[in-house]
Amino acid sequence: MTAAVPILPQIIGISSAIRHIHETIAQVAKADSTVLITGESGTGKELVAKTIHIKSPRAKKRYVAVNCAAFPHELLEAELFGHERGAFTGAVARRTGRFEHADGGTIFLDEIGDMPLTLQSKLLRVLQERAIERLGGNDTIPVNVRVISATNKNLEDSIKQGKFREDLYYRLDVIPIEIPPVRERKEDIPELCRFLLDKHAEKFDRVDVRLRDDAMNAFINYAWPGNVREIENVVERLLVLNENNIVGLSDLPDKITGRNMPDLPDILGDDEGFNPFVGGIDLNSAIDEYERRLINHALELHKGIKAQAAKYLNINRTTLIEKMKRLGM
Repeated sequence: MTAAVPILPQIIGISSAIRHIHETIAQVAKADSTVLITGESGTGKELVAKTIHIKSPRAKKRYVAVNCAAFPHELLEAELFGHERGAFTGAVARRTGRFEHADGGTIFLDEIGDMPLTLQSKLLRVLQERAIERLGGNDTIPVNVRVISATNKNLEDSIKQGKFREDLYYRLDVIPIEIPPVRERKEDIPELCRFLLDKHAEKFDRVDVRLRDDAMNAFINYAWPGNVREIENVVERLLVLNENNIVGLSDLPDKITGRNMPDLPDILGDDEGFNPFVGGIDLNSAIDEYERRLINHALELHKGIKAQAAKYLNINRTTLIEKMKRLGM
């Protein structure tokens, strides 16, 4: 059974990184090699996977997506490979898995880095033999499926930690595609904003909604830890909460404009009886205090999640932890 060919998704951007991704997609779509897409959450990994499928000879067959992190480990095997009746409690009938469902087409394995080790060995066998066995069954069922996977984790680090099989990694990473975060391709932000404003304006019966220059500059200067997904959420919020077609700086959320950023510590104030004319300013202490406030601000914004706070501050997570230790936080 064939599936209707969906509308080609749009990968928006003018940066050299996005142009390179378009070129790579055009090359790899013709082949059946496995593809591993890497990048932070919200960068558009599934968008790239869908584009590869639609541009490939398999476009008239199914595109099936599975989030490996969305299922309990014990159920993911049945989800991928199916099961026979009675294979486990609650298996009252035979069920076709996602690999069989995608036969002739493409299967997209998102968050592949979260797949349990026991299942990784079975996936490796599927890639090698192009066949699956249903859970609780003995029959070997051939499948003709192209595998595209994605992760926001560093799989090479996971291999060193014993959490990911090296042999599976090399099977998946035949064609690597890395999507850089938005903060590393700021030239794409104006085009992304215009595209997303037009996309969502249609839902709210709005026409020609645009960001004023000051608002656009704030968008460009913000770090966007949630990447394109976060931009889209903010754009939709602006359309819901503002009736004006011209969006200015005052209409933007505080986290983008920096309106709720902590003030510099009042090093010249009288709270602690400091006299600026006696002994001068303790520059190191003032810098430490401001750094402490910025880190607290980032942690509050991201509910204490250090990885997200580090992205917001444009530093590595390990750097953030080291700074917190140094500052006694």
